[in-house]
Amino acid sequence: MAPSTEINGVAVDELQTSFRGDLVRPADAGYDEHRRVWNGSIDRRPALIARCTGVADVRAAIRFARSQNLRVAVRGGGHSFPGLSVCDDGMLIDLGPMKGIRVDPEARTARVQAGVLLGELDRETQEFGLAVPSGIVTHTGVAGLTLGGGIGWVMRKHGLTIDQLLSVDVVTADGELVKASENENADLFWGVRGGGGNFGIVTDFEFRLVSVGPYVMAGPVFWPMEDAPEVLRFYRDWIADCPDELMTIAVQRRAPALPIVPPELVGKLVLAVTACYAGPVEEGERVLRPLKEFGSPVLDFCRPKPFLEHQRTFDPSFPHGWHYYVRSCDVAALSDDVIDIVAEHGSHITSPVTSVALWQMGGAVGRIDDEATAFNGRQAGFTFNINGNSKTADGFDAERQWARDYWSALAPHHTSVYVNFLMEEGEERVRQAYGAAKYDRLKALKRKYDPTNFFSLNQNIRPD
Repeated sequence: MAPSTEINGVAVDELQTSFRGDLVRPADAGYDEHRRVWNGSIDRRPALIARCTGVADVRAAIRFARSQNLRVAVRGGGHSFPGLSVCDDGMLIDLGPMKGIRVDPEARTARVQAGVLLGELDRETQEFGLAVPSGIVTHTGVAGLTLGGGIGWVMRKHGLTIDQLLSVDVVTADGELVKASENENADLFWGVRGGGGNFGIVTDFEFRLVSVGPYVMAGPVFWPMEDAPEVLRFYRDWIADCPDELMTIAVQRRAPALPIVPPELVGKLVLAVTACYAGPVEEGERVLRPLKEFGSPVLDFCRPKPFLEHQRTFDPSFPHGWHYYVRSCDVAALSDDVIDIVAEHGSHITSPVTSVALWQMGGAVGRIDDEATAFNGRQAGFTFNINGNSKTADGFDAERQWARDYWSALAPHHTSVYVNFLMEEGEERVRQAYGAAKYDRLKALKRKYDPTNFFSLNQNIRPD
């Protein structure tokens, strides 16, 4: 039976009597605010937004959606590139109000609710010199990032976000609350570590904390884009035997109009290598010196700084409301052919907000058994995130085409792909994200926990 697009007003009124959060309908104040997601190119209008304050609200929302045969979207931070955290006509289950964070510095653990953003979690954990390995934009949601795997600044030292995950609380499609860990519902725990929101709504996460900061040696060094071939060849050799503490992201873009960027450089095509050394600052200064001294950098912002400050480095480049489109792939190595493709396509960036991020993988990520979690691609050398972006709809089609062309040029070198960097690209791409064996295992798990595909607005793994 196809999901309904109409909601019974009397039924909504009845739901409100037992619902502690807000139920927001299209005519209500705040509706447009609460339906918006990070990607401004997404403009969808749910028939009802259920802003949950806790597990009871989540369970009630699921039961209501099932009773009304409604299509459901689930939102944590709303940072999904393809906008899968909002839907037209159906019901949006919004976890945003669920902001609880409890840090236990002695046990070195944190319990985190599903509405928490990365910056909010960092602020609480860094108070004790601790962190959960997470992403690179602080207004990203912890939930979506974690469920896809979680790549970020300290992963080469401490693994993916899921590698520090101890347990989760999940509300399943039938409204039941279950706990999953290595010792309890271990099959589900395997699946949520990379399998996204396919199996239920994770309301609470328990993480192991790692020591980071409070100061790190970190930041970007910039060169003119025409120097990209030489810089990338140096970069490839420099990181070949680097310590796990070093994590880098090479970025292509036009120099942004920020106060710290000299006016004469704004808008110029640049290549930056942004680094974070998750160890003593003095060691980081020594390790990063060759990068800072290579060639003729035009800007160097790589210096000792608070980890919290470094975590915000990319925030100005990815604000809410711009139009975002991404194509992504993993590659095994930065071969000369790959470097030539990077240099060629980077020279054709036109939008001031389009960018490419080339993530250095390896280290602790690759030393964990590939079968231990649903996440795939632990042996990848690098992950490409090719963003064709614009501030408004003007020029967005051209930026999307540029991203597709760049990605297609890399096709001979594609290996896997990070599921959190997918658009709505169809079942075969989701299968590629997990590999055939893991995909089949995930389908079996889907049949067990969500046999009707109630949770379908995600990088969907169909049960049939």
